[in-house]
Amino acid sequence: MTQDERWLAKYNEVVEFIEANHRNPSRHRIEEHDMLNWLKANRKRMNAGDLKPERVEEFCKLLDLIELYKRKNQYQ
Repeated sequence: MTQDERWLAKYNEVVEFIEANHRNPSRHRIEEHDMLNWLKANRKRMNAGDLKPERVEEFCKLLDLIELYKRKNQYQ
């Protein structure tokens, strides 16, 4: 599996999680920490200008989706 395939698989995992659960990954749940770490690392790379241009557009779409569920209570 190439690096691009792994990035896309993790991207799809995060998108599917948000759409299925109608909330963002929680920092209080151990099983969701991998998604949070991936988001944090890619956000840092994007802000530093190190993220590949073809990934920036996709990641911005994901950030918009995250913004929709930013303050959602996981028990609603």
